[in-house]
Amino acid sequence: MQPVGAGVPLRVDIAEKTFKSAEGVSVTALKELSFEVRQGEFACLLGPSGCGKSTTLRILLGLDRDFQGSFQMPVGGGNRTAVVFQEPTLLPWRTVEQNVRLALPKDMRGVDLDRLFKTLGLSDMRTLFPSELSLGLARRAALARAFATEPAVLFLDEPFVSLDEQTAERLRHLLLSVWSARPTTALMVTHNLREAMMLSDRIIVLSPRPAHVIGYFDVRLPRHYRNPQVMSDLLRSFHQKFPGAV
Repeated sequence: MQPVGAGVPLRVDIAEKTFKSAEGVSVTALKELSFEVRQGEFACLLGPSGCGKSTTLRILLGLDRDFQGSFQMPVGGGNRTAVVFQEPTLLPWRTVEQNVRLALPKDMRGVDLDRLFKTLGLSDMRTLFPSELSLGLARRAALARAFATEPAVLFLDEPFVSLDEQTAERLRHLLLSVWSARPTTALMVTHNLREAMMLSDRIIVLSPRPAHVIGYFDVRLPRHYRNPQVMSDLLRSFHQKFPGAV
């Protein structure tokens, strides 16, 4: 299968991003932050809390334009960008299916979503409203909404934070299932090293604020080989390469 946006990477080159704190002090969040996510690659942006990971995502989403530098987005999929935030942000007066279809461009509104809902375990939840869902199910719906648009690039901002580990693990496997069916360029923000090791092809390791890239950790093993022993070895290798990074 040809990855979406083939040949065009996500390229980030942010010279500087500063903001004013509540006390009026100028804070530099990002400084000389440069990296690429190759076409069809699942990358994780990993760094300590408060280092500027979510700020980077806000810039890439166009939610923060007050910075110095530039970035290039992948193309394909109608040049669509999809994002999964920490909170599901579902419209409470719409059903699960309505929430998902609202994100679709007009020419895709009638697309068959049966396979996507089945993969995410939402087939029986399509007519439910967000208030009738657990947090885990609401986050599945948010994943469905993102993947339904068949985007050129997918951003995820710690989508499994605050979930219990069992639910989070189940959702990670579901994320991989639906992403593997249609691999698209993906960048996920996380401070969970084990999560990054399980999901990604490449981990982009950031410094404390102001964030810049201190290195990369490529996970070349296919995901189905990443059993507990292999994960333990990978984590050991990471800590040897980046002692004290997270």
